Amino acid sequence: MARMNHSAPVEVTYKSMRFFITHNPTNATLNKFIEDWPFDDGVPPPNQIVDDWLSLVKINICKGPGCYIAIHCVTFLGRVPVFVTPALIESGMTYEDAEQFIRQKWHGAFNSKQL
Repeated sequence: MARMNHSAPVEVTYKSMRFFITHNPTNATLNKFIEDWPFDDGVPPPNQIVDDWLSLVKINICKGPGCYIAIHCVTFLGRVPVFVTPALIESGMTYEDAEQFIRQKWHGAFNSKQL
């Protein structure tokens, strides 16, 4: 799978959810990231991390239409889609539609283990 280098952040909006997807934070921007849940490259996150993520999404959706949830990974592949996809599914999108929606934003977003 080819790696894509995204030079600019990507916005993903669905219903009242707004995700701001960026490269990994630097020392200068780290304080803007509320939570950081690391997990091994190329694999799905542990269930507890997914549960914590969905709780964060639910809490921040209630903050209003100007609220974004910033999410990052080093290569813009893998970690971001496996977080955004369950949030889309929890908001009523089918698995297939969520996967397609994410792939429209960045191709090669998933690997076979993560799917």
